[in-house]
Amino acid sequence: MTDFIMKTDADGVATIVWDTIGKSMNVMSRDSMQVLNALIDDALADDAVKGVIITSGKAGSFAGGMDLNVLASIRDEAGDDPAQALFDFTMAGHTMLRKIERAGMDPKTNKGGKPIAAALPGTALGIGLELPLSCHRIFAADNPKAKIGLPEIMVGIFPGAGGTTRLVRKMGAMAASPLLLEGKMNSPQAALRAGVIDEVVPADELLSAAKAWVLSEPKIVKPWDEKGYKMPGGAPYHPAGFMTYVGASAMVNGKTQGAYPAAKALLSAVYEGALVPFDTALKIEARYFTQVLLNPSSSAMIRSLFINKEALEKGANRPDVADQKVTQVGIIGAGMMGAGIALVSALAGIKVVLIDAKQDAADRGKDYTATYMDKGISRKKATLEKKDAVLGLITATTDYAALKGCDLVVEAVFEDVAVKAEVTKNVQAVTGPDCVFATNTSTLPITELAKAAADAETFIGIHFFSPVDKMALVEIIKGKQTGDVAVAKALDFVRQIRKTPIVVNDERFFYANRCIIPYINEGIRMVREGVAPALIENAAKLVGMPLGPLQLVDETSVDLGVKIAKATRLAMGDTYPDGEVDEVLFWMFDDGRLGRKSKSGFYAYDEKGKRQGLWEGLAAKYPVAAEQPDLIEVQHRLLFAQVLEAVRALEENVLEDIREGDVGAILGWGFAPWSGGPFSWLDIIGTPYAAERCDELTEQFGARFATPALLREMADKGQSFYGRFDKSVKAA
Repeated sequence: MTDFIMKTDADGVATIVWDTIGKSMNVMSRDSMQVLNALIDDALADDAVKGVIITSGKAGSFAGGMDLNVLASIRDEAGDDPAQALFDFTMAGHTMLRKIERAGMDPKTNKGGKPIAAALPGTALGIGLELPLSCHRIFAADNPKAKIGLPEIMVGIFPGAGGTTRLVRKMGAMAASPLLLEGKMNSPQAALRAGVIDEVVPADELLSAAKAWVLSEPKIVKPWDEKGYKMPGGAPYHPAGFMTYVGASAMVNGKTQGAYPAAKALLSAVYEGALVPFDTALKIEARYFTQVLLNPSSSAMIRSLFINKEALEKGANRPDVADQKVTQVGIIGAGMMGAGIALVSALAGIKVVLIDAKQDAADRGKDYTATYMDKGISRKKATLEKKDAVLGLITATTDYAALKGCDLVVEAVFEDVAVKAEVTKNVQAVTGPDCVFATNTSTLPITELAKAAADAETFIGIHFFSPVDKMALVEIIKGKQTGDVAVAKALDFVRQIRKTPIVVNDERFFYANRCIIPYINEGIRMVREGVAPALIENAAKLVGMPLGPLQLVDETSVDLGVKIAKATRLAMGDTYPDGEVDEVLFWMFDDGRLGRKSKSGFYAYDEKGKRQGLWEGLAAKYPVAAEQPDLIEVQHRLLFAQVLEAVRALEENVLEDIREGDVGAILGWGFAPWSGGPFSWLDIIGTPYAAERCDELTEQFGARFATPALLREMADKGQSFYGRFDKSVKAA
């Protein structure tokens, strides 16, 4: 059996069906590329074949893209010349797709050739769109759930199978930029309006419409293969085109701060490719694509944001117990977090019982879902029927008795041990012994909270990030007595609501907050030292952090930072290390500067709450020093503050899998995505250098930068984290 099968009907139309064996969605592999190439040769050589339709055997989808493991294997198998191997592989793909595009036409006259149509039943991503773009006409089923686009930039590469070159020549650089530079994915109707595809037809007419077109003897030569072709929007040397590329360069550098190699390479491939004939442009695209694939940043992003993320979402670390799919979830607390959890649960088709102390509060929590659905309707991403169905799954009440029948309860009340203990007892007075109880907390120890439970084995922590509907990560925390069934229930629930789970063990601040708090604290320390606040914030952004530490404090609120500091100081006593940070934070708090919510914090805000720049009053209290540190020093302080906590979390078994450490860091708090996460970053710079740099930072700034014993040992042995700890390699 093969992934592609071709059958020719009595009318002379050959239909090539893509149906990847053992996969729910088609993905392209090396073997399947060779099979497709051979079938195209057969169809073009067979006089009985008048034209070809390429479609999918998967209901509701065409293809999810290239199997990115293929790219890694080619690089690893290439020996001393991986660049040549990757370039040759990429060019082989170009040759095959160009063969489809030319379809046997005479190279001089553009006459002859056989029409080839792509018929997309649904989602078409990556090479799943690049293959259709090489066809002569793209038909898509009117499937509102389908997504059509080129999301490669999101995992650190760019469309390298001709998608970059073809889309720009088809649409123009300006129109193509959201798809190429942002990875924007469209519904079939939106893709049609944008000019990405050619026709949208009812699903049951997809193949008949494609066949009718194939048999209509259509003109099939692409515009860029005809004489006199002019690029939409103008080529780079055209006045309009020149301005487009100047603006694009500014936009890319403004958004990426130069930290993402794929975006810059993509722009270079587009610009240089637009100056030369089409076939030469494909070679330029292939060279830049190869360059990106050899960049350690891209390798790390592919591993973390595609391979590892997918493995975790499929339950890579799930205990070996029976399916724990959630049928009805109870949510205690209808505030911002509880309302968000109710929303994503109902969207996943799970029945929800949403409880609050007062009925109007519970109703407001349910209204959050109504408002969300109304926005979706206004953007034509949802229907009134869908809204009614989702709201129909949510019961808003004050009555704990409504929890009977729930197999999971998520408590999302105030961060107070006594309040949570009372809720736990109230819930378990109603629910059965098989109901798993989960507490949504970001700081309180799970093992301590479990003391209020009837059975600590069925008690677990689930830390949602705010806002719940937008944040992809959920941190699952095992207490010291949490059982496998509870872990599996939490994992299965998180996967049901289409989030990415990581599982960690119970220690102060768990994993995410444990790492992000030192980042914030290091920024505040530097303010106290006289480092220019603008240098701190821009250094963070230039190294790939989405927000500088001072802006992050403002967004999460200064009073929350004060609350955490007080609780931590109480727990740690004389060993508490952050008195210098508290001096600044408490001063801000006492002055009423609580961040964005008070329209005053480290930044100044206008009456509408829009940031107006860093607050000038900081300099009066903490004057900017005459001599400033260099950029790299500031960046290293900010990065190592986070990374060393990640290493300590692994060392102390808070983390059991470095894949969760990297994926969790990127999705949870935005740790420099270009790096692939803290462990990937340490592998990029090398453990020997990391240990040496820690020693220098420790000597200059103190024990918080002390080299963990694990990192020291690995540095001495010349080991990498993925070389030593990658569970996916051991599993293979």
